[in-house]
Amino acid sequence: MAQQRALPQSKETLLQSYNKRLKDDVKSIMDNFTEIIKTAKIEDETQVSRATQGEQDNYEMHVRAANIVRAGESLMKLVSDLKQFLILNDFPSVNEAIDQRNQQLRALQEECDRKLIALRDEISIDLYELEEEYYSSSSSLCEANDLPLCEAYWRLDLDTDSADGLSALVLASPEPSAGPLQAAAPAHSHAGGPGAGPTEHA
Repeated sequence: MAQQRALPQSKETLLQSYNKRLKDDVKSIMDNFTEIIKTAKIEDETQVSRATQGEQDNYEMHVRAANIVRAGESLMKLVSDLKQFLILNDFPSVNEAIDQRNQQLRALQEECDRKLIALRDEISIDLYELEEEYYSSSSSLCEANDLPLCEAYWRLDLDTDSADGLSALVLASPEPSAGPLQAAAPAHSHAGGPGAGPTEHA
């Protein structure tokens, strides 16, 4: 960050402690590693026997190796603490990440809006063409459903009257099978012989 911000006293103290831990752990690693290298030298014979000196050097190397491992674990813990400190206290970075995410989402929203508007225009054009086709076909057929209510009712009455007149004509006309039989029947009936009663008119 280009501009330095004044940290609170607690945060400043915490950062100083982190810095001190870093320096102590690095110094511990360097010192112990140097002493391990020194113990690898072959010295002249002293009052201590070689076997005893070897055991002493071996023990010292184990102890200093353990100190190096402990300093390394301390450095790893320091890295974890620094990450946690940045996550919890680095508000400008968090705000910047939030702003970037908001910009990405706004760009995605604008793209979706453009696609929806284009889809709406296409659907409107298709619906207009379908309506034109539907109304043109309906006007050519002249269906009663497309007429005004009074005109449709008037046409329905005319259709009913014409149907009633046609049925009356059909009932008044003689049946084809009954015509010849009635024409062949005699005008006077002579059944019963001479003693029969008065004649019956057909």
